[in-house]
Amino acid sequence: MAPGYWLTRLVLQRALAAVYLVAFLAAVLQFRALIGERGMLPVPRFVRAAPFRRMPSVFQLHYSDRFFAAWAWAGALLSAAIVAGAADLVPLWAAMLMWAALWVMYLSIVNVGQTWYSFGWESLLLEAGFLAVFLGNARTDPPVSVLWLMRWLVFRVEFGAGLIKMRGDLCWRDLTCLYYHHETQPMPGPLSWWFHRLPRPLHRVETAANHVAQLGVPVFLFTPQPFASVAAGVIICTQLWLVASGNFAWLNWLTIVLAFSAVDGAALAELLSLPRHTPLATGPPGWFQGLVVAATALVAVLSWWPVRNMLSRQQRMNMSFNALHLVNTYGAFGSINRRRHEVVVEGTDEERVTPDTAWREYGFKGKPGDPHRLARQFAPYHLRLDWLMWFAGISPVYAQSWFGPFVERLLVNDPATLRLLRHNPFPDAPPTHVRARVYLYRFTTRQERRATGAWWHRTLEHEFLPPVALRR
Repeated sequence: MAPGYWLTRLVLQRALAAVYLVAFLAAVLQFRALIGERGMLPVPRFVRAAPFRRMPSVFQLHYSDRFFAAWAWAGALLSAAIVAGAADLVPLWAAMLMWAALWVMYLSIVNVGQTWYSFGWESLLLEAGFLAVFLGNARTDPPVSVLWLMRWLVFRVEFGAGLIKMRGDLCWRDLTCLYYHHETQPMPGPLSWWFHRLPRPLHRVETAANHVAQLGVPVFLFTPQPFASVAAGVIICTQLWLVASGNFAWLNWLTIVLAFSAVDGAALAELLSLPRHTPLATGPPGWFQGLVVAATALVAVLSWWPVRNMLSRQQRMNMSFNALHLVNTYGAFGSINRRRHEVVVEGTDEERVTPDTAWREYGFKGKPGDPHRLARQFAPYHLRLDWLMWFAGISPVYAQSWFGPFVERLLVNDPATLRLLRHNPFPDAPPTHVRARVYLYRFTTRQERRATGAWWHRTLEHEFLPPVALRR
């Protein structure tokens, strides 16, 4: 046990519960249009083709939109209760059940989420949530082995991301990737224009520092204090830099939380002038120690697959090796887009489409659209539709399963779908036709910004979807 890490555990668990809260809220606010009974990729249709053993979920047993909403709201309320400290007010076994319930509840959502839940941070939250079950509560000192497993997790997140970069795009090796990344990343934030406009030598420094932070610093997570705390601090600062430069849902925030597992809680408590923690007089119950040993052994065995993947020349990123999303492999941006293509969706209320037809553009909450609109900060909240629209701009292949159903719902002004958008240009009656076109977007120069007030310059490239209408 590690009595000196009581503050470390407190921060870890409260912050992790806060991430869970965001994840459940995102689920309850977006599911109807995405995976609901009348959604673009309905859960009932999916579970008929996906066996329980491959996609274990409570929704394999029963699904209705009302049941899903209740399930997600229950997860949000339980998360909020833990943030408020409820898990430290109950017996140890009850606290473990609370954390286990969160893990099972979110696993049930992810395993039926299909394309909308195919992001690496879903697995990261589930893996971290599983480990949190065995961190205990205020009635026992934190188990050393679980704290080490959390360090092992953040090591895989950082080191895996560093390896995939060095093995992937040449621009990571010649230090030029950040000439493009701030402009072409999935969802720029309000500061991304300024990051992109930094001098190129600073971009090279950014890239080199990223390699150090991902390939060198994580090794020191396993060294004695204070070196482990310093390594954690470097990772946290690097992740905050990423938070400032873009929107990556809860990936960066969760990595910050996990890095805190290496922070010396006793030293931090002394620095903050907190009351000295008195170690508990009695050790943890035997059944708890047995469960911790079993969980540690399980993670050790399952680590074979991600380690083998990291050592492979065909390294894959953001992959789960089991249906429970335990001990996964992670990585990000093995390749960098040099140009940004955005799919712009438009509608018209005219009965016939002619060369003179007036088209009106749909506005999205996060992804670039109106060139004069400054990007907003949404992370850690996850705008799933906006992220998938970024992939659609890279290739229509990424949109095959859901873009057609999305357009169909625009043609009937589906309320659930419209709630995912920032602006509906047809508030009174649905459009008669919808089309989509691909534009090349780039950040304006400083001179263009002063002259036009626009953050983006866009040029039409080609058609993505010709005008379509509902069959009468």
